[in-house]
Amino acid sequence: MKKHAIIPIFISHRGCPHRCVFCNQKAITARSGDVSVSDAEKTIEEWLTTLEGRDMEIELSFFGGSFTGIPMEDQTAFLSMAKRYKDSGRIDKIHCSTRPDYINREILDNLKAYDMDVIELGVQSFDQKVLDASERGHSVKDVEESCRLIHEYGFTLGIQLMIGLPEDSYESCMESARKTIEMKPKVARLYPTVVIADTPLAAMLEEGVYIPPSEDEIVRRTKDMYKALTAAGINVIRIGLKSNELIKGDTYHPAIGQVVRSAVARDDIEEALEPMIEAGLRSLEIAAPPELFNYAVGHKADNKKYFSSKYPGIRFTFKEDKKIEGICVRKSE
Repeated sequence: MKKHAIIPIFISHRGCPHRCVFCNQKAITARSGDVSVSDAEKTIEEWLTTLEGRDMEIELSFFGGSFTGIPMEDQTAFLSMAKRYKDSGRIDKIHCSTRPDYINREILDNLKAYDMDVIELGVQSFDQKVLDASERGHSVKDVEESCRLIHEYGFTLGIQLMIGLPEDSYESCMESARKTIEMKPKVARLYPTVVIADTPLAAMLEEGVYIPPSEDEIVRRTKDMYKALTAAGINVIRIGLKSNELIKGDTYHPAIGQVVRSAVARDDIEEALEPMIEAGLRSLEIAAPPELFNYAVGHKADNKKYFSSKYPGIRFTFKEDKKIEGICVRKSE
């Protein structure tokens, strides 16, 4: 399988009529002002100098705002430019992120005309109470109809979910995972809520109106959502926001993706361990391919410490093994 590279074009806060309580697009995208088509072309050319000729799938992605909410002539200008790159074979796919309430047949007809591939919806939650408390400005029905139309037009669907918003709970998170599976996206992103400066949510936190879940609870919710989505064949392509000097504070964990995936690995290892321990084995090896080895060991070696502490009579070794596809537990040689 070819490696995948994304060329990101951030269209900061353009096209979005709402200010959700958690959102400060300037901080998220670390830039201000409008991006022109010529700006986008410069960015693409810069990225292509290092990406071309490396036998990888290159995807041009419009992030940072609600792409399908900007004026149609502006959408068309960006899409026309993107299609030229795709038609020339210099990029392979075109991707945009948008809101569920900015999807309709006119918009999708235009995206289809310019060969869009992936439409990623910022759903955030399938719980109407959470959407209302976050001032999203759309309904669960809007999400369901948008997903239906995106599938009807033959685009690849992506869904973004947030964990720990106001009025959120473990149960509502798992319901959002269940509904996401029902919508049948190909990809998903999971974003634990980060309180960003100069947002209504920051004011709610300071006033005590919003109390964020503990880190352990965020990890529990995100881990269980991740497991549910991946078990359904959905590719979770990201957990957590990328590091950014403008995104700080107690609610931001720069390695949350590593922590969550390590927690998933711990559950998987423990499930495999139990029958082997019951069978009397006392020397066990936890093996993983190189790309999963850090998750097996755990963030800051937490899994290694956890198993050694919980099973003091068992000798554990951890080993990289290129010949296997996933993390496994086996009798130590």
